[in-house]
Amino acid sequence: MSEAEYSIGEGPATRVSLSLPEGTADAIRARVGKREFSAFIAGAVERELRGQVLDEYLADYESRRGPISDEARQRARQVFDEVFAEESQWPAAS
Repeated sequence: MSEAEYSIGEGPATRVSLSLPEGTADAIRARVGKREFSAFIAGAVERELRGQVLDEYLADYESRRGPISDEARQRARQVFDEVFAEESQWPAAS
C-alpha cells in the first residue's frame, strides 16, 4: 500500500502538536477566535512555505543567470502570488 503524496495545502487534516508563546496564542485567539485558530496557523505556515519556495527558485535562477534587480524580485513575488492564488495550487516543495 503506497502513501499518497499531497502538495502544500492539500490532503486531509492531521493533528500535530505545536508550542507557541502564550502571548502569541492569545493574540491569535483574540484576532480569529478559538474555532479558527488552526486555520489561522495553517494559513500562516502555508504563506511561509510559499515564500521559502519562491526564495529557493530565485536563488536558483540567480545562480544560473546572475543577480536580478529588486524591482524584478518584487514583480516575481507578485506574479507568483497571483498565479497560485488563482489556481489554488502550490509548487512542489523542494
